[in-house]
Amino acid sequence: MSKLEGLIKALCPNGIDVEWKPLGKVLVRTKGTKITAGQMKEIHKDNAPLKIFAGGKTIAFVNFEDIPEKDVNREPSIIVKSRGVIEFEYYDKPFSHKNEMWSYHSKNENINIKFVYYFLKINEEYFQNIGSRMQMPQISTPDTDKFLVPIPPLKVQEEIVRILDTFTELTAELTAELTAELTARKKQYTYYRDKLLSFEEVEVEWKELGEIGKFVYGYAAKAQESGTARFIRITDINMNGKLISSDSKFVDISDENKKFILKKNDLLMARTGATYGKTMIFEEDYPAIFAGFLIKLDFDKNIINPKYYWHFSQSDFFWNQANKLVSGGGQPQFNANVLRQVKIPIPYPNNQDKSITEQERIVSILDKFDALTSSITEGLPREIELRQKQYEYYRNMLLSFPKQEV
Repeated sequence: MSKLEGLIKALCPNGIDVEWKPLGKVLVRTKGTKITAGQMKEIHKDNAPLKIFAGGKTIAFVNFEDIPEKDVNREPSIIVKSRGVIEFEYYDKPFSHKNEMWSYHSKNENINIKFVYYFLKINEEYFQNIGSRMQMPQISTPDTDKFLVPIPPLKVQEEIVRILDTFTELTAELTAELTAELTARKKQYTYYRDKLLSFEEVEVEWKELGEIGKFVYGYAAKAQESGTARFIRITDINMNGKLISSDSKFVDISDENKKFILKKNDLLMARTGATYGKTMIFEEDYPAIFAGFLIKLDFDKNIINPKYYWHFSQSDFFWNQANKLVSGGGQPQFNANVLRQVKIPIPYPNNQDKSITEQERIVSILDKFDALTSSITEGLPREIELRQKQYEYYRNMLLSFPKQEV
């Protein structure tokens, strides 16, 4: 029997039946301070002791003398973000907030304020649905004041809070560990990539891409939900130069577009947009056609190993050149003329077989580091999502109290 089950058995003679009361009757509602977002920005001071909340993620840190003392809340509280993004936040240090928001704290020794916070969090969608009826999503104080909350015995509240706090801490620790591991792997990959591409002890010649390849612009067409070939767009390339598998679009192969069909190990570069300059290597077995705003890089494979170029295109050796060549102002764009001027290091330029062998060796090393980095990059959001779902499952289970029959 768990500690919580023991408390319920000892303190709740009818199982988990509890009394339900309006939030406004069990907690004290407090007002905020009269301040604008502009004023918050003006008086913000890094590391100041008093936190001021506004809507969404907007905050400021100020000194105590910057706002009236009557507007400072020093009690552990639930902050109600009532406009725009409607949500609840728990805070246990001195704070204030804009006056269109409000907060709750407890003066009742039989109420654990964090227990009430956890219960409100699982009901955020209810309040968001109320707010969505307005042109600007918002709720009013009666919406929260009249909302019924369960009040089990204090020791039950405290044990539920302890369990949920532990879940929260474990999730945060895991996320921090995985993020630190990912950062270390990225640094390791970058170090070895830059070292290998420096060719400190290898004969090398830097050749312009225009000398060893040609560039083909993509096919302008409207994407479909189904078709005989995947339609790869600039939005299908992520910031790491990898193909995004979700939200796939398609086109039908025709005489008009068959010249845009991709072969395995073809290279595609985004010309514009958030991922401009990012190069992807197509490693799939299914038929695909590449869209406009993408350039296919068609190199002589006797001179350049496609994966060797892909690793080079992620490095500063590529970007330091490209950024100087791309015109400033407005949205930056690559074009074939710019790409032709970028230079790539070719090891052993006078010995074709030896050059390709050296490129393959470099690719073999960098692929291993990239695989380690990618496994963490892809696994991190999945692991966080799994932990979040696990946390939400137990939170909802712990906070599911049957309402008393009227």
